[in-house]
Amino acid sequence: MSESMTLQQQDVREKVRAGYAAIAQLEPADSGCCVKSSCCGADAPSGADALAASIGYATDDLAAIPSGANMGLSCGNPTALAALRPGEVVVDLGSGGGFDIFIAGRKVGATGRAIGVDMTPEMLGKARRNAETYRKSTNLDNVEFRLGEIEHLPLPNASADVIISNCVINLSPDKAQVWREIARVLKPGGRVAVSDLALRKPLPPAIAEMVEALIGCVAGAALISETERMAREAGLQNIVLDEKGGYIDSMTTTNDPLFSRILDALPQGTKPSDYVVSLNVSAVKA
Repeated sequence: MSESMTLQQQDVREKVRAGYAAIAQLEPADSGCCVKSSCCGADAPSGADALAASIGYATDDLAAIPSGANMGLSCGNPTALAALRPGEVVVDLGSGGGFDIFIAGRKVGATGRAIGVDMTPEMLGKARRNAETYRKSTNLDNVEFRLGEIEHLPLPNASADVIISNCVINLSPDKAQVWREIARVLKPGGRVAVSDLALRKPLPPAIAEMVEALIGCVAGAALISETERMAREAGLQNIVLDEKGGYIDSMTTTNDPLFSRILDALPQGTKPSDYVVSLNVSAVKA
């Protein structure tokens, strides 16, 4: 843990780590992001696949990943946004059970490399177990998972062609540092493809203070304008932001208690997407 972090930031990190450690240890039939205070709105396993399909994951990709890798923690499809090519090195920030890494591994092929980074040992253990299934089913030995914090990536400078992340950067207590790390690890001309939650305007205080909302990716989200600024100041260019408000509103159709509490806390006459959107961010390093 970085010594430069404030006590409040450290507290945020430990709450997130504990929340996702609990998710990693759930049985497949019980996991699912919002049901256990995580990041989306579907019960796993079938709901997780339905959610992934609704945000653009191909049926063939979903069918090919190890069972249990998709825990319904996505809010976008960064592997599609990244347009991965054979031979590339791709890094996933906050890789969880390995969902996007296993899709990326097939796309970069035997000459490429897909590296997942996660700060939660329980998630890392789950991903590494899934990796054994992946290797047997694909005959590819091109994926690996490293324990580390996304603010301090366990990777050398200019070592990645592509960096992806799916509904994770919003959880970081030091998002500007994450974007600086992205720029550091990318090769010149390297690409960023991030799907995240972002704010159109500040959340009402009652929602921002909910610990469950933090673990659910909501309270930790930055303003869209701040996300663009942080990426630009880190040294990235050609930044494209694509808002997906419908994803957030679709969560309100679930019976998840977290989102019921959020709805109750919203000002009268407003809906979640007035505040929060799923945001696709693409950029390149000069």
